[in-house]
Amino acid sequence: MDVADLTLEGLVHDLNNVFQTIGESAELLEDDPKWEKLAHTLQRSVDRGQRIVHSILESNRTGAELAPVIENATQFCRDYLECANGPKIEFTDEIAPEFRLKGDAAQWERVLVNLFLNSAQAGAKNIRVQARDGQIVVTDDGPGISPELLPRIFEPRVSTKSIISGLGLYVVQSIVEQNGGSVSAANGQNGGAVFTMQV
Repeated sequence: MDVADLTLEGLVHDLNNVFQTIGESAELLEDDPKWEKLAHTLQRSVDRGQRIVHSILESNRTGAELAPVIENATQFCRDYLECANGPKIEFTDEIAPEFRLKGDAAQWERVLVNLFLNSAQAGAKNIRVQARDGQIVVTDDGPGISPELLPRIFEPRVSTKSIISGLGLYVVQSIVEQNGGSVSAANGQNGGAVFTMQV
């Protein structure tokens, strides 16, 4: 084991200690009805953080089911938007039974969370995920992407809102490409944004 491996394992160990502390605090809050909902939100965030940390060390590339990934991503987005007083989003999905993801499920959860939050912040109220034949398509009913921004939408620091970092879609592209896929953005014929991932 080289120094880089030891450093990575140390980082993962330290992050797990942080998550454990937050999780234990959430358990204490759960006993008070006033804070019970927040406690559950914190615990789900801890679970998501632990999945991401696990994915850093995960070497299993046999593939994962998409349905649980979508469920985790939608729940995180609902929690986030509720805490941020954001809009309520309706999610629907249509997944072919045989569909499998290449790579780690937690990485794909990050992809979907970033796409979902991007749609919500743009003003969408409905988000749909379709998956079949090695392709995942995420569509929304928001205002779409401006023609000027569309060619640069996956570049870092590109955003339609000055208060947003502009890294979410860059992260999406990076993860999809790391797993041997590609992603493109377009506007739907009836409005809204369309993100298509070949996986």
